[in-house]
Amino acid sequence: MSKDNVIKLIQPGTFSDQLTEVLRNGACALLSQAVEAEVTEFLTKHADLKTGDGHRRVVRHGRLPQREIMTGIGPVGVRQPRVRDREAGAGDPERIRFTPAILPPYARRSKSLEMLIPILYLKGVSTGDFEEALAALLGKDAPGLSASTIARLKEVWLDEHKRWNERDLSTKRYVYVWADGIHLQARLEDNAQCILVIIGATPEGRKELVGFTDGTRESAHDWRVLLLDLKRRGLSVAPELAAADGALGFWKALGEVWPKTREQRCWVHKTANVLNKLPKSQHAKAKRALQAIWMAETKAEAEAAFDAFIENYALKYEKAAECLKKDRVALLAFYDFPAEHWKHLRTTNPIESTFATVRHRTIRSKGCLSNKTALAMVFKLVEGAQKSWRRLDGHNQLPKIIEGVKFIDGLEVVATPADSQPQTAAA
Repeated sequence: MSKDNVIKLIQPGTFSDQLTEVLRNGACALLSQAVEAEVTEFLTKHADLKTGDGHRRVVRHGRLPQREIMTGIGPVGVRQPRVRDREAGAGDPERIRFTPAILPPYARRSKSLEMLIPILYLKGVSTGDFEEALAALLGKDAPGLSASTIARLKEVWLDEHKRWNERDLSTKRYVYVWADGIHLQARLEDNAQCILVIIGATPEGRKELVGFTDGTRESAHDWRVLLLDLKRRGLSVAPELAAADGALGFWKALGEVWPKTREQRCWVHKTANVLNKLPKSQHAKAKRALQAIWMAETKAEAEAAFDAFIENYALKYEKAAECLKKDRVALLAFYDFPAEHWKHLRTTNPIESTFATVRHRTIRSKGCLSNKTALAMVFKLVEGAQKSWRRLDGHNQLPKIIEGVKFIDGLEVVATPADSQPQTAAA
């Protein structure tokens, strides 16, 4: 995306309309109220502290000079209340200090704006164009967004990504992992490259970005390099199950690095692959037939629906039937895990949804980022998105998976006397 394309979206000065001013004033008032609430709570917490002559030790002491915080609707001014500790000098390490959580020291831009900068980088805006592009989006008076500021931010993010990419993983364990190759909006140096991504579920049910690098989607070598790097940094325990698209070199690499990890093919990708081998007139009916497989309550019902699809389509649409048939075991692996986890395991949605805003959707932009810079920008976007990732449903079942408890049709297998058949717990 060129500078001109960005500026045409929102011309400078459009944020001077009355509605925007109302929004800014409202944001300023809300921010001031939030900080006031924090300082009041802080003073109440220390109300019992007294000076030697019996007066309150911690009191209000005016306000700091106004500073502007850049937000998605432009600059919002705020004056932070000042708090004084009467019993301590300015350099006393024991001095009681007030720092509002909503307004960290030296904050000059909101987190949403920090997410905007990597997106613009990936879409093709160069460092020298940022000041003009952001002024078009945020208002001509946007402070602290010069080319040198953006360059410094980029260096910080490169360093943060480097530290994250070298972090120790010896204390980590992931019960499940999802893997996929994501094509961005084409600012990588090599047109054939994409981002190889692995997201994992911890024993507490939280999803985390485990690793990602640039590589080739179908390349077993690139996936092997990524998996071995995770292993070298301490990730010694293999996941119980991995979910991914069937067309990846990931599966070959997984079998070499973590041979005991179960395989689960993504049903979204598989459905698309099967439909691509059918005429459009058959899509709606075939899609319902495929859904009947993965939505079945038991594995036996899924197997019956699977057989029915093969029988119905094999004669006239052999390629579609074969596309489904070849991954039968991996497509139905989720039935051997807790039913609460099925919706998480049947697809690679944790990756797809995270990268939806930066997926490859338009033509290649002029002026490529280095792969190193592109990875750092992606890291910042995922880091921000990760904070809102939902915990897995049924996370209390994950320790059972680790302990080796067996599940049949999503239900825990209950231990029984040796002379009787195993039974499943009631749903």
